[in-house]
This record gives sequence, C-alpha cells and structure tokens, in this order.
Amino acid sequence: MSILQVRDVTKVYEGKVTNRAINQLTFDVEKGEFLAIMGPSGSGKTTLLNLISTIDKPTSGEIIFNDIKPLNLNNTELAYFRRRELGFVFQDFNLLPMLTVEENIVLPLTLDQKPVQVMEERLQSLVNRLDLKSFLYKRPNEISGGQAQRVAIARALIHEPTIILADEPTGNLDSNNSREVLELLSKINKEKQATILMVTHDPIAASYCDRVLFIKDGEFFNEIYRDDRRQTFFQRILNVLSLLGGGKVGDLSSIRLP
Repeated sequence: MSILQVRDVTKVYEGKVTNRAINQLTFDVEKGEFLAIMGPSGSGKTTLLNLISTIDKPTSGEIIFNDIKPLNLNNTELAYFRRRELGFVFQDFNLLPMLTVEENIVLPLTLDQKPVQVMEERLQSLVNRLDLKSFLYKRPNEISGGQAQRVAIARALIHEPTIILADEPTGNLDSNNSREVLELLSKINKEKQATILMVTHDPIAASYCDRVLFIKDGEFFNEIYRDDRRQTFFQRILNVLSLLGGGKVGDLSSIRLP
C-alpha cells in the first residue's frame, strides 16, 4: 500500500537564471518501506525533501499522503498536518539547548496538548527501545553527537508519524555513531513498520535501506532494491554512483561492511 505518492512533480526556481531543481519526478513509497534518496550535489535531493515535508510547494504535479493533498490545506491545517503526520531527523539534530533531553523528546506531544499519561507511556517505551535512560535529564550540550541523534530520532517517533523524513542523519557523526544510528533506524523500521525516507550521500548508510532511488539533475536516474546480502547491495549502490559521477566511489569499492 502506498503511503506517499509523488506524481509528476516539477520545481522551478525563478531568478536571473531559471533553475529547474526537480523535473517531472514520479515515485511511490510503500507503508513500512525504508527508502534512500541519492544523487550528486545539486541533483535536487534537498529540494525534494523540502517538497515532501511541505516546507516548499511544487511548481506542478502533486504529492499525496494517504489520500491527503497538503497543497489543498490552509496554513493552520498544514502546520497541524506536519506536526501529526511527519517526523523529522536532521543532520544537525535541531535540539533546543534550553530543554533537557526528556523535554526535547516530548515537545511534539506538548505542542499537541496530549495528556501527561500518554506522554509518559510513549516516552518510557522510547527510552527503553533507544537506550536513553542514562542521559534523560541532561541538556543537549552535555551529550555526544551519537546520543543527540538518538534523542532526535525519539522526538521524531513520539507522535507516531505516518512517515519519518531523515536528511543526512549521519552527516555529523563518526563511523561508530553512524552505524548505531543506522541500525536504530533499521530496527525501528522492522519492529514498528515505520516508513522512513532518508536523503543521504553515503553508500554505507543507503545499504541499510530496502530501496535506493537515484536522481540526477532533478530527474529519476535509477532505482535498486535490496537483496539478501547487504554487501552485494552496497556494491550495486557503488556501481550506480559511479555511473552518476558520485564522487570518491573508487575509494569505497573495497570496503567490507561491518
């Protein structure tokens, strides 16, 4: 069942030079799917995420979430939709420094004026699943980058969104913390049937996904599905990236995955 449909979406930025950031892009995301979006710098990955997250509007085409068309909503409905249906995980965590870890996590429920009992139940479930107990009462500047990203994931999950949008979630992390965060996203995806759409430039990160959609110059370039072995999937991702002109692919081709 498709949870998200991107239909013939084009985004043009007008200026001295007209920039067609996304061009007639069409794809679906199934419920429970873990999808990576990859492409070279300037290929339109961030623009696409902004369109899906309703931060920006397409020039033409439509984006549909479970039969809801965000373009048809007014500003109040849109803010409500975003807060209810979407969970966000960013590269730079976006935690509020004056709040504790616990307060950051429950913030979406606080904004939604959920009962305290609901907050406590959901918080407890996430604290156990994501191993957050030891730093729950610290502030963001007192914890490591890997811990901060786990907090951000908890905050994205606490209101049980329809889809989690992750923008380079391991971009600011070392390889150990990156692996922890990716294993966590993978676990949430499998155990909770959470639908995750992740923009990444990292082929190792993409190898955790079920499918990788490649875009180039704002257009569909290719897509590949995971098979049984992550190592072969990783190799196939590298092969497509080398066709795309994906940067330092040669340096990675001999890597054995952890």
